[in-house]
Amino acid sequence: MQLTSTQKRTAAWCLIAALALLTLWLLGPVLAPFVVAAVLAYVLTPVVNRIDNMLGGKVPRLLAVLIVEVLFILMLLSVLLLVVPIFAKELPLIRAQLPVLADRVNNSLSPWLAQFGIQVTLDVASIKAFILKYLNTNWEETMGSVLSSLKLGGSVVLTIAGNLVLMPVALFFLLKDWDRFVAILMDLVPPKLRASFDSFMDEADSVLGQYLRGQLLVMGVLAVYFSVALTLFGFDLAVPVGVFTGLAFFIPYLGFGLGLTLAILSGILQFGGLYGVLVVAGVYGAGQLVESFYLTPRLVGERIGMHPLMVIFALLAFAQLFGFLGVLIALPASAVLLVGIRRARAGYMASRLYQG
Repeated sequence: MQLTSTQKRTAAWCLIAALALLTLWLLGPVLAPFVVAAVLAYVLTPVVNRIDNMLGGKVPRLLAVLIVEVLFILMLLSVLLLVVPIFAKELPLIRAQLPVLADRVNNSLSPWLAQFGIQVTLDVASIKAFILKYLNTNWEETMGSVLSSLKLGGSVVLTIAGNLVLMPVALFFLLKDWDRFVAILMDLVPPKLRASFDSFMDEADSVLGQYLRGQLLVMGVLAVYFSVALTLFGFDLAVPVGVFTGLAFFIPYLGFGLGLTLAILSGILQFGGLYGVLVVAGVYGAGQLVESFYLTPRLVGERIGMHPLMVIFALLAFAQLFGFLGVLIALPASAVLLVGIRRARAGYMASRLYQG
């Protein structure tokens, strides 16, 4: 059967797309830092351009790039340092409170289970010995195990360290020459396809911008909500836990789970009973309902039109390709793919193949 020129072009583009996906899959670990740097460059380039315009071209663009990247790195470090006071305060509490909690559980659980004919008695002495053994500060053993782990997993450590160095370097060059890279890519687009390509990129840019703005609003609102709510109920670590939870919502589902775990741990160790757990359940349950049924649908979901199942699949697929970093870029990349899927569907619906 003789193929038409249109069918040949379609087959060629499908082959190119398949080869591109195969390359991404094979080189996923290598490309991960560059992909993350490219996403960050896309987000931060407007800020660099605005600072460059404010300076009126009196200083090199390099200065604007350095200002933006340094401020961004400082912001990331500030977010990471939010977790430090949580663990710095809770680890000693774990050592002090877990033996007491073991006694409480044993005294309350055993009589309750005995009513149903179940005889269970916790060996509280063994639990206390275990806790004291593994939670008491013993820096020599700790450092020895850490060094042993570093020796066993040296390649992993080197890979992580290399990526941490590589991403800021890649981000610097992408921010510096972003317009030139975009122009090079645009030159590769055939003139006949330039109009449709520009239309696609404009729509993708609009969807990405709406997603990022909506996600930042959701994160900010939830950070304030969790911090204020936990403070009203007397949590000592309300602000760091609340802010961390709000910012962690950038990673759907996983971020909420991490924040919930930290809050429950904080509540149990501070109040030593069900009060902390019930408060966290109420605060986080209400927060999840507001986020799921109002904030995200209004500020994010309606703008990009992604179904929750699509969100979960995107997270799993990008995590498989790029690891944890893939989770961070899953939704922005999926928003762009969604634009392509919509256009492909519209083209198919208008084609003779669909209409018969």
